[in-house]
Amino acid sequence: MTRFGPACHDAPVIAVRVLVAVAGAYLVASTLLSAIKTVVLPRASNTAITRTLFVIVRRLFEMRAHEGRPFEQRDRILALYAPLTLVFLPGVWIVLTIAGFTAIFWGTGVNGVSEAFVTSGSSMMTLGYVRPDGLGRVALTFVEATLGLGLVALLISYLPSMYAAFRGRELLVGLLESRAGIPPSPVEMLTRYQRIESLDAIDVDLFPIWEPWFVDIEETHTSTPMLVFFRSPQPGRSWITAAGCVLDAAALVASTLDRPRSSRSELCVRTGYLALRRIADVFGLPYDPAPKPTDPISISRREFDNVCIELEAAGIALKANRDAAWQSFAGWRVNYDAVLVGLARLVVAPDARWSTDRPGERVVTRIRRTKPR
Repeated sequence: MTRFGPACHDAPVIAVRVLVAVAGAYLVASTLLSAIKTVVLPRASNTAITRTLFVIVRRLFEMRAHEGRPFEQRDRILALYAPLTLVFLPGVWIVLTIAGFTAIFWGTGVNGVSEAFVTSGSSMMTLGYVRPDGLGRVALTFVEATLGLGLVALLISYLPSMYAAFRGRELLVGLLESRAGIPPSPVEMLTRYQRIESLDAIDVDLFPIWEPWFVDIEETHTSTPMLVFFRSPQPGRSWITAAGCVLDAAALVASTLDRPRSSRSELCVRTGYLALRRIADVFGLPYDPAPKPTDPISISRREFDNVCIELEAAGIALKANRDAAWQSFAGWRVNYDAVLVGLARLVVAPDARWSTDRPGERVVTRIRRTKPR
């Protein structure tokens, strides 16, 4: 029978210590599960720990980077949000693990909460200046020390992998500037391809490289939602406005340009809207999963006609039936319209045509609980 010390002879105190030890074990298990789901599990899944930290830190940054500030100031402030939260997250894991083992040590007979805390902290940091009595409690110190080393190892591997994913994302975002300007515009993109007499090659030059990009951001930005808030090095760039520019260009090629039907552009639109929808799912952004081609979109017919005038002025041949072209474009755009606009508001993206310039209410930052797919 386990001995709890001279102060624990009566059953009620023993029961309290057992309950505290169980609660501590649950906290340690939850923290370890949070670390595994955040860093190791390669699919969309998050825990209460990551969600809570995510939302609290974001609220603080939103108070500082309010809408009354110029965008340049807001961009500088929000650029720190994701990196700081990533640094805080492993620290939160370590603090919670120490707290959990403090409860376990106290519940297994270490007298005094302060002594249990010192024992837990010494074990977690592998300082070794406290050795509790009893083989069972010594074994607990070994377990906690192992977990501490594991969390540190996760921290060391976590940040480089995050920045590798960020660099992979930003490579095409940066390359898009030479094709679509800054902020990126589908009209500017198509006009530049026409100007260099490469519009016929857009199916080979552009869309095939953006399909893998959409697949990649779906995986990285759902398994690690914090990547959504990593801002580009240039204030005028954003991964979401780049995505919107490519999708709109592909939709215009598929619907409006007078050229043979392009499977590449259509596949790019489908790959893109599926990726954006799954990212939107992580944040609980609303959208219709099965929209009709005739459903309304945030772009008006007048805006579409103005774009057609710009394209014709650049010498780009358009389909003669403008009504059919509008219906076809709206039928493609309706698949990603809501998620594109919602994600652009969520990340406070810079001004860009047909994404951040859409009217609507501010999106409340949150991250919902997801289950592994």
